[in-house]
Amino acid sequence: MKEVTMPKLSDTMTEGAVVAWRKAVGDRVERGEVIAEVETDKATMDWRLFAAASCSRFAWKRGKTCR
Repeated sequence: MKEVTMPKLSDTMTEGAVVAWRKAVGDRVERGEVIAEVETDKATMDWRLFAAASCSRFAWKRGKTCR
């Protein structure tokens, strides 16, 4: 199973926090679908997947800042 990591959503992004998950464990996600909203120091942006996948677990809890 391939692990998906939070992408750098802007040139200056160094960390982000998941504001809301848009998918649940077990959901199938198609390429380009939004899986979460991520808050950075400047904006809240959509996190989209670049390939189809299935959600098996979420390593980040909502509101936790990740680098």
